[in-house]
Amino acid sequence: MNIGFDSKRLFCNFTGLGNYSRTLVRNLCHFYPENDYFLYTPSVKETDETNEFIDDPDLNIRISEALVKSFWRSFSIRNHLKDDKIELYHGLSHEIPFKLKKLGIKSTVTIHDLIFKFYPETYSPVDRKIYDYKFRYACNHTDRIIAISENTKNDIVRFYNINPDKIDVIYQACNPIYYKLRSQHDNERITRQLNLPEDFLLSVGTVEPRKNLIKVIEALTWVKRDLQIPLVIVGKGRKYKQEVVTYIRRAGLEKSIIWIDSLTDSGQLQSLYQSAKALIYPSLYEGFGLPVAEALLSKTPVITSAGSSLKEAGGAGSIYVNPKDAQEIAAAIEKILTDEPLRQKMIETGYLYAHQTFAPNILTRQIIKCYKTILAP
Repeated sequence: MNIGFDSKRLFCNFTGLGNYSRTLVRNLCHFYPENDYFLYTPSVKETDETNEFIDDPDLNIRISEALVKSFWRSFSIRNHLKDDKIELYHGLSHEIPFKLKKLGIKSTVTIHDLIFKFYPETYSPVDRKIYDYKFRYACNHTDRIIAISENTKNDIVRFYNINPDKIDVIYQACNPIYYKLRSQHDNERITRQLNLPEDFLLSVGTVEPRKNLIKVIEALTWVKRDLQIPLVIVGKGRKYKQEVVTYIRRAGLEKSIIWIDSLTDSGQLQSLYQSAKALIYPSLYEGFGLPVAEALLSKTPVITSAGSSLKEAGGAGSIYVNPKDAQEIAAAIEKILTDEPLRQKMIETGYLYAHQTFAPNILTRQIIKCYKTILAP
């Protein structure tokens, strides 16, 4: 098969959508090398994460020379797809080029979430209209839709009136490093380098209102004093981060919070997961919740929200809380810190669930099955 991908996020985004794109293409190349893969992008950022794709002689990379990159991605790209004899085009992040069917090119699109529908105040009016138009067009004109969770599938049906039979739920695979545990020596080395204490809680993700970090900080004030341990926060933020910092200061918790804006090495983040007593992730809405899956694969207990897609990510071994109830979050933290048999059971159950549910070979096989269904005569 000649398969083309919208690779803008793969080469230019280094959070959720970029991670999804890189992991999916990497796994396809590994498990199904017999296909020809074409990566279409308006530009390329050369980093440690993208160089493996740039340097791979088996990948066909097409970079736009157009002045208006957005026009190329939606319209002009069709000429390249036709020249490359693309049989199937996969829009990896919510959109596809217009009028592909007129060229005889079939397609699928991955819809990650509809956050702009639930939290419109976090987007400008213009962005909301553009997103809504592109999402709706993609859902209506693609041959099949890939939703990264049952929750996202339900949102697509609800907002765009799409037949559920047109949607395949295929979970997001994690970075390959998470499927093999790091050594205790490596973990201790990393925590020493970062000057972290032996015991800590962990929060991972962009610092924005939807991630609900202030409620985590509030929960710490309800934890019994003799059980309080530092919280390590890994994630960048802007305006909302300043709100969180102000709240921390008012609560008198400056010495209990350790900020790490970013980790350039995924292995360092894995070591933090493995070293943490628990991941605290009471997000208000997620399309999937990748940090939850990463934590489970790292044998780390998870406290997360009883809403959106997070029960799909966390399985039966995680603790689910009302994300708006700080005392409930605090009670869950105390359980994990005081009940070692419970903590070990959470680790074992979560680890098994994550390996069975998010195994790269299984998820990649589901992707290929979707492709073959679309291309079947």
